[in-house]
Amino acid sequence: MKIRAIYQLLFLAGLLLLSACTSSRDDMMQDYPITPVDFTQVQLQDGFWKSWVSTAVHHTIPFSFQKCEETGRVDNFIFAGGIREGKFQGSFGFNDSDLYKIMEGAAYSLMLEEDPKLRDYLDTLVYYVAEAQEEDGYLYTAWTLNANEYIDFACCSYHEDGQWIGTPNSSHEFYNVGHMYEAAVAHYLATGEQTFLAVAIKSADLIYDVCITQGNGYVPGHQEIEIGLAKLYRATGDEKYLELAKHLLDIRAEVHEGEYSQAHLPVTEQSEAVGHAVRANYMYSAMADVAALSADTAYLDAIDRIWENVVGKKLSITGGVGASHRGEAYGENYELPNHPYNETCAAIANVYWNHRMFLLHGDSKYIDVMERALYNGVISGLSLDGTLFFYPNTLQHDGTSEFNQGVNGRSPWFGCSCCPSNLSRFIPSVAGYAYASRGNNVYVNLYLNSDATFQTDGGEVTLSQTSNYPWDGDILLKFQNEKPVAADIYLRIPGWAMNKAVPSDLFRFQNAQQDQPLLMVNGEDVKISAEQGYVILPGEWKKGDVISWNIPMEDRIIVANEKVDAKTGLLSVQYGPIMYCAEEIDNQEDVLLAEVDINTEFTAVFKPDLLGGVNMLEGSKLNLIPYYAWANRGAGKMNVWFRSKTEIQ
Repeated sequence: MKIRAIYQLLFLAGLLLLSACTSSRDDMMQDYPITPVDFTQVQLQDGFWKSWVSTAVHHTIPFSFQKCEETGRVDNFIFAGGIREGKFQGSFGFNDSDLYKIMEGAAYSLMLEEDPKLRDYLDTLVYYVAEAQEEDGYLYTAWTLNANEYIDFACCSYHEDGQWIGTPNSSHEFYNVGHMYEAAVAHYLATGEQTFLAVAIKSADLIYDVCITQGNGYVPGHQEIEIGLAKLYRATGDEKYLELAKHLLDIRAEVHEGEYSQAHLPVTEQSEAVGHAVRANYMYSAMADVAALSADTAYLDAIDRIWENVVGKKLSITGGVGASHRGEAYGENYELPNHPYNETCAAIANVYWNHRMFLLHGDSKYIDVMERALYNGVISGLSLDGTLFFYPNTLQHDGTSEFNQGVNGRSPWFGCSCCPSNLSRFIPSVAGYAYASRGNNVYVNLYLNSDATFQTDGGEVTLSQTSNYPWDGDILLKFQNEKPVAADIYLRIPGWAMNKAVPSDLFRFQNAQQDQPLLMVNGEDVKISAEQGYVILPGEWKKGDVISWNIPMEDRIIVANEKVDAKTGLLSVQYGPIMYCAEEIDNQEDVLLAEVDINTEFTAVFKPDLLGGVNMLEGSKLNLIPYYAWANRGAGKMNVWFRSKTEIQ
């Protein structure tokens, strides 16, 4: 079970040689046509997202590590590695993945700020993981600890006849190590150390041998390894990891497991989002990676079709997906209940997928969906103090039902804690979704207080953004680069600022927009015209140049397509990118019975002492808060979709 010292030295020596060749391989590696600006190149300044990132780094990650220790997730590696004796802890074989995700988030945290104590703790965890790995590279603590002797692992990926399972509904072996690969690459990038990366490579080499060399038809039960393999390919330049990722996708339908596992058709023939939403969105993200890295147009065509299906028929107004409680799944077309499942992990995966779609196509409609999920469906899953979580994200609550995995309100942990661990890794790297570049094009996708550095074909561009977004739309972009650089600046016009609730007819704004965006460059007015959702500003940019950008925010009434039966006669309210809800604590009338007129006007009032500082929308009879902030003052009634006083046309 122990990694032999001689083997490890030889293996690490090979890695060092490999890393020396990586830069030249990167030069030849095909990838996304648009390159995101890494979150390490974006310094968040005081404001909305710096607060969230700080909370995740200083509270969520340490809290989640503590929970992993309390629940035996850490002990499982210690026991599997023979460091101490003990039995498998927990009810799920995929508990390994929770620790991996938090380790990934911790690595991102180290990229943001030095923390010797966290660095030492992370090194200890890497040691535990390495010790738990089998001699041949296999790593799955439930198997090593023979957990089937005392725990019912039905549907939790344990198989008594052998390590590898070809049944996608049950196997989480590949899912676990996929998250391990992502964590290992993050650790390598954060520290420069290759110990964890060596574990990942040893595991991936084994799976390549089993699946490719030996030709065993195993596929992941829960997709994720494909994303991890793409990252491992980028980190090492070894093409067999990309080959393996594509292979696992290509043979998926051969197991005939049906729609729940997205195994009903070859992935390139699929046109509709079906089945377990997190699995699905991880798969679509992986397909985007393969499409970019291998120039596979069939993959691209498939995810284009599936994206249209989701945005046109299966997207929640909060950007959440997987509305059905039946298997945490995508439901039928237009099945969007007021008590959706909308798992937090699914919203995070929706961000991953839409960001990749933008990197492929350069259209802001993907960022529109990403932003909707980001501000509403993702951070709703985390309490303002960073230690309480939502697994599902309902849009209506009666104040008493235990909808959150048996809890009324937010919970400090779950038996299956995929959502807390996913938030731990996602939020620290959120600044990486704000900017991108291609050639001489510089994309400004998200508005957030920050300083960012871009590498363009013409040279380095340094840009400072001053913004109080999402509470108002006044944005100032100042160039700080001393040397003039010729570049085209692509400023995203949010769809909601162009009278487009979503990039389809699934939802629409009912009331007219009063004001239009205003743009100035160095004090001169600029006429606004959109190309794929961007205002394009060509020029030679140098220190002192200023772009002044005003995106007016108004309270907007949203109604759904008439085919969404659950939303008949209902409306919701949006202000800027934020969806709003009514919470019992702020209102005297029953928020579940409240009626709102289509012509109702709310007044946005910023309240610095409310819920960390938010705009409250004050109406004559109803007060609204941002949906993401509900249940931070205790559990109570809450509603997003209100009855309309007048008939909706």
